[in-house]
Amino acid sequence: MFSLLLIVGVGVAVFVGFNIGGSSTGVAFGPAVGSDVVSKLAAAGLMTAFALLGGWTVGREVVETMGGQIVPPDAFTLAASVGVLFFVGVALLISNVFGVPASTSMTAVGAIAGLGVATGTLDEGVMLEIVSWWIVAPVLAFWLCAVIGRYVYPYLDARVSLDRSDGPLLELDRSGIPRLRLGPGTTPRELGTVVLVAGIACYMAFSAGASNVANAVAPLVGSGALSMNTGILLAGGAIGLGAFTIARRTLDTVGNDLTELPLLAALVVETVSATFISVLSAIGIPASLAVSATMCIVGLGWGRATRTVTLGEAVRGESPQLSVNALAAEPADEVTPIGEPEESLTAHDLFNPGTTGRIIFFWLLTPTVSAVTSYLLFSTVPL
Repeated sequence: MFSLLLIVGVGVAVFVGFNIGGSSTGVAFGPAVGSDVVSKLAAAGLMTAFALLGGWTVGREVVETMGGQIVPPDAFTLAASVGVLFFVGVALLISNVFGVPASTSMTAVGAIAGLGVATGTLDEGVMLEIVSWWIVAPVLAFWLCAVIGRYVYPYLDARVSLDRSDGPLLELDRSGIPRLRLGPGTTPRELGTVVLVAGIACYMAFSAGASNVANAVAPLVGSGALSMNTGILLAGGAIGLGAFTIARRTLDTVGNDLTELPLLAALVVETVSATFISVLSAIGIPASLAVSATMCIVGLGWGRATRTVTLGEAVRGESPQLSVNALAAEPADEVTPIGEPEESLTAHDLFNPGTTGRIIFFWLLTPTVSAVTSYLLFSTVPL
């Protein structure tokens, strides 16, 4: 028989998963919806399916880490589990109020660490490994995208067109045996582009599920209140609920705001950041998709802008001008050689240092506040 406390815990878990679905759907499918590759309804359905798939497969490793390795499973009483999930919900509230994409994974780990310190059960080795990856992964994401932006992206931008033609992509030919054929104006290249965009969005949804399912249910699974399978299904359903409801607004926001981040750049960012999160999830490391994606954007733009100086000049401290147009330059038949100036690199700044600093500040603040308040709660109130 379900206790009232368990009902409250399940409700908080659903709330967390609901908010994850609302925010992650926009991140994963914003470029696809904004370029009319998929509809909002299709994006919600694909998000639900692939997030559940990511949680059911790779995400189990993260659930086990957060539900029984940072602190032992017996530290997760039902009351403690509800407390940890409460702090995750508060982090989502803080991020929404200040408009900053706070890391749910980092905040959840912070709350669990606070519980571990308060009860003397924290596994410092596991915690050190997690924090180390939090530092290393964004740095690797930045430099990988910087290399892509400097040496690869300009050639992709010059040769790959990701525009959609008007009219249906495919149509049914009923002249003989019914079969699908390309719609009017659709080229095989465009069809391949659409499949690529939709496929990468689904991959992003998979990585979001692999990373975020644990944030909603790991404490309840660790406490034994829910089984692993039940917890994953509950989290997946909650993410799907958010995808079909509040995600419509985030899809509008991301799709429209990407006018300054071209579809090609968005696909590069999604592919790299999703790969990092999927790999980390596979080895049981809870990591932030928002942090990785942001560092990929900055790295890609910085690498693209550094083409105006040679590697030797960059080493000597000559800084390039960073701009949105570093990524949004119109495709050309020829790519400007490295070291030669480009008119497209003198527009608005790619990122505002003050805004970037504010985002990083909140990335550090939310898990810190979560850990400290969790410690204060669990050290003073026996849960």
